[in-house]
Amino acid sequence: MPTTHLLYLHGFRSSPQSNKARTMAHYVQTQHPDVTWWCPQLPPSPKAAMEMVMDTVQTWPGAHMAVVGSSLGGYYATWVAQHKQCKAVLLNPAVFPDQTLEQYIGEQTSWHNPEEAFFFRREYIQELRDLRAASDVAPAPQLGIFAKGDELLDWRQMVARYPEAEHVILEGSDHAISDFETHISRVLDFLDLV
Repeated sequence: MPTTHLLYLHGFRSSPQSNKARTMAHYVQTQHPDVTWWCPQLPPSPKAAMEMVMDTVQTWPGAHMAVVGSSLGGYYATWVAQHKQCKAVLLNPAVFPDQTLEQYIGEQTSWHNPEEAFFFRREYIQELRDLRAASDVAPAPQLGIFAKGDELLDWRQMVARYPEAEHVILEGSDHAISDFETHISRVLDFLDLV
């Protein structure tokens, strides 16, 4: 079923300016201008981020929408897909962000704009726990692109967390999936955007 509405969720300290987000945006806007595309700048609070996202996508048709999430955005995408019963593409998704992000409590800067700072609060860890998907059963098809070369997250945890997903295991690559352009055709095929 073709995707008519596409949501992209970036990772921790990232932004809509990430290489993957810009690559997806360019393809959708040039090849499928009729597709509703949204890649918001997410606030540091997980609760606020998901409230903002759900306020916007509440009227999107679950059967025709999809969400793509990278790293922490993959964790968020899992939650959105559960609520919207939609397809999800998970790019090196964070599986236990409440554990991996604990070390980042305090002032942080954005990768794409180092002059932009934000404060990652201790209470955000509990907000992440509260967003844990109620069920590990996928409500709709999932595609996981997991890099063995991810220097921040363990691809084996991703495989274990998403057993029902179609898996694309990258032998090398990195956390950012710097070679994303070579994998975008697989993502677009999964989204029926070919």
